[in-house]
Amino acid sequence: MTAQTGAADIAVRATAIVDANAALEGPLLPILHDLQEEFGCVPEEAVPVIANRLNLSRAEVHGVVSFYPDFHHTPSGRHVLKVCRAEACQSMGGEKIADRVRLALGIDWHETTPDGAVTLEPVYCLGLCSCAPAAMLDGEVTGRLDETRLAPLLDEARR
Repeated sequence: MTAQTGAADIAVRATAIVDANAALEGPLLPILHDLQEEFGCVPEEAVPVIANRLNLSRAEVHGVVSFYPDFHHTPSGRHVLKVCRAEACQSMGGEKIADRVRLALGIDWHETTPDGAVTLEPVYCLGLCSCAPAAMLDGEVTGRLDETRLAPLLDEARR
């Protein structure tokens, strides 16, 4: 989504996406996925369009968007770095890794670097408990993170 994308343009494009999916059984999630694909997020301006077209309340739509951690109201950076915050990773030094990542990027959870390169997200299990601590960059999982393995991961994220 660019700075030039206006509310009217979002509403028109959101209406087309809703209409293309409205006949599906349980259309809300496919609509949200398509909006996320189109705009890089689920724009706030699309929520009333969805609610109106699907005969839902805005609160119902917002509840679904806020429940699923992969839906966002603002676009993510070019890269998304997810750091595992689950117990297994924390017990293996994940907190130190998380602190190092936040310090190196100069951002906190759910933030994007000023240059738009990296969005940092917490995740509560990547399924690599036996290889803890773990992180995922753009869908690629890395386990057994330490300072040595973290440096190239951060370099890649900054590109």
